[in-house]
Amino acid sequence: MQRFQTLFRPIFGAIAMSVVLGASLPTSAVAQSNEKVVVAHRGASGYLPEHTLAAKAMAYAMGADYIEQDVVMTKDDQLLVIHDTTLDRTTDVAEKFPSRARADGKFYVVDFTLAEILTLDVSEGFQTVDGEKEPYYSSRFPLGKATFKMHTLAQEIELIQGLNQSMGRDVGIYPELKSPAFHAQNGKDLGRAVLQVLKDYGYTKKSDRVFVQTFEFDELKRVHDILMPELGIDLPLVQLIGGDESKWMLSESGIKEIAAYADGVGPEKSMLVGENSSKGRVEITDFVSLAHAQGMQVHPYTFRLDEGQLPDFADSFEQMLDIYLFDIGIDGVFTDFPDRAVEFIRSH
Repeated sequence: MQRFQTLFRPIFGAIAMSVVLGASLPTSAVAQSNEKVVVAHRGASGYLPEHTLAAKAMAYAMGADYIEQDVVMTKDDQLLVIHDTTLDRTTDVAEKFPSRARADGKFYVVDFTLAEILTLDVSEGFQTVDGEKEPYYSSRFPLGKATFKMHTLAQEIELIQGLNQSMGRDVGIYPELKSPAFHAQNGKDLGRAVLQVLKDYGYTKKSDRVFVQTFEFDELKRVHDILMPELGIDLPLVQLIGGDESKWMLSESGIKEIAAYADGVGPEKSMLVGENSSKGRVEITDFVSLAHAQGMQVHPYTFRLDEGQLPDFADSFEQMLDIYLFDIGIDGVFTDFPDRAVEFIRSH
């Protein structure tokens, strides 16, 4: 019993917060905020280790409109919620399975069964420097404190749907197909597996509270043209944009091509402003207006308030939100700090 309490105390605490705050939360935060939505990036990852059920319950309690799930497949075809295709950055895999790294020195999710993965402890993201673990964000949840575990996509959906019933809300999910080409190279059809789980849990049509996202354009087209018709579902799709290989998507012709398959786009937020932007002189690109002209929503990533994460043209997290939401005109934000974004949008 003590082990059970240790594992789930963070989740119970976050859900308790949801109960306390629930009376003040509108059934649809979207309806109260001019359709500006808050997507909890990997959960309330600014406060608790990313992609843990505790972080997801806290994001729910904080009033997020959607909660994100990055999805990777295990050796035994289970759908794991984790940002990376590897286990190195957020778990103690190197200590518990030191001989299981590939030639590149990394430990890949696809090489482990779910049972093996559930023996690992999860922490805030870290890098190893001179043999010591150093967190990427020093002010976040401390390394080595409390007990956190990984979980499957189905388990997370059940948590969110269960809270929707008990809280009388309709918080959505926002799963990402993480590196589907890599999975295909390892004999896994990630896209089909994720869509099947979504269908099993009742996500079947455009009006459902779900967005399916991926960085890989070929997979987006496959989902749209092949997988969803075969499964008899029709879900909102989002094309993620980031890196040099995605720059063609920023042009008018690229946006039109994306719009043939997607209902929204998720660019890295710096792509929406000019390189010479400064305080009081923000250069706004035409990306948002072009995407809106094609009927797509724009949900850029990632809005953080950690030290060094504000752009030069903003003095505060809230000023950054104001510029992006109301000057640039985006439709929603991916953020590690959903409480701050929810409060800002409700106050406007």
